[in-house]
Amino acid sequence: MIENRRFFLALCTLAAALIIVLSLSQRGVPVVLNTNLENIPMEISGYRGVEDVFPPWVYETLNADKHVYRHYRSPEGAQVSLYIGYYGTAKGGRTSHNPYGCLPSVGWTIVERGIVQVSPSYQPQGVRVNYVVASKDDIKNVMLHWYQSAGTRVLASGIQQNLQRFTGRVLYNRNDGAYVQVNAFVREQDVPKAREVVTEFAGDILEFLPRHWPDEAI
Repeated sequence: MIENRRFFLALCTLAAALIIVLSLSQRGVPVVLNTNLENIPMEISGYRGVEDVFPPWVYETLNADKHVYRHYRSPEGAQVSLYIGYYGTAKGGRTSHNPYGCLPSVGWTIVERGIVQVSPSYQPQGVRVNYVVASKDDIKNVMLHWYQSAGTRVLASGIQQNLQRFTGRVLYNRNDGAYVQVNAFVREQDVPKAREVVTEFAGDILEFLPRHWPDEAI
């Protein structure tokens, strides 16, 4: 009797999966109409931004629909860098690259990693983002990074983003997403202060992202 129930449950699960796959295949894939992320302000909380570019091979490797790469400087001289790589539904909503693989490949040694809590207004209970400190020569790279989906969904891990992308595609026929990174390069003695700075700046970016989230349609 138990075996029959298990078989019936497995059969129902398979049938449901087939229905979902067939439904998705008939909907069509949305395309990006407006990227909008480039309209994130060039002045944020007193920091003034300047645009920057990576070498062409970096863009080819990342293969995003939209890149935003800027350096913001405060009146006191503190500098924070921002990178956003946006992937529309047609590109699967996420990059295969992350700092844990990319930093060591260019000579950085990860010396600390963890989770930091940030509280944007649309999620007052707080969101969890990744915290990394990497070392190269006498410089420390203090970084926060996360994935963002559906404008307001902030996710620390790729696994979480995969689940969000799946439900987004099933419910809304949309599973776009972005990789977001805020970092600062400092000397070792300045790491605690840099952590405060990048955390505050990440909070500002989290406020702007939903307002400037890209538009997609079939």
